[in-house]
Amino acid sequence: MTLSEPQKKYLRGLGHALKPIVMVGDSGLSDAVIAELNVCLDHHELVKVRVKVGDRQGRDDIIAKLCSDGSAALVQRTGNMALLYRENPEKKKISLPR
Repeated sequence: MTLSEPQKKYLRGLGHALKPIVMVGDSGLSDAVIAELNVCLDHHELVKVRVKVGDRQGRDDIIAKLCSDGSAALVQRTGNMALLYRENPEKKKISLPR
């Protein structure tokens, strides 16, 4: 899924007030974390994820894997936080601008 800049800006505005729902710790990424991310994306469409891993490259790799396994688009990454979006066509909650 590819998001345009106005869509990303809109989603960043919505995500600003969100608290992290999914957290990845030092033990890394597990199947349970990916399953929880999928459940959260199905329910909320926009999810903030906290990735507390040692270095920047490790965080980037985990965020990329979360995006690919969750079929989500990365809206923003700031430090340990990532904002992910995946549209749910059955229960659409967020209407993106064109």
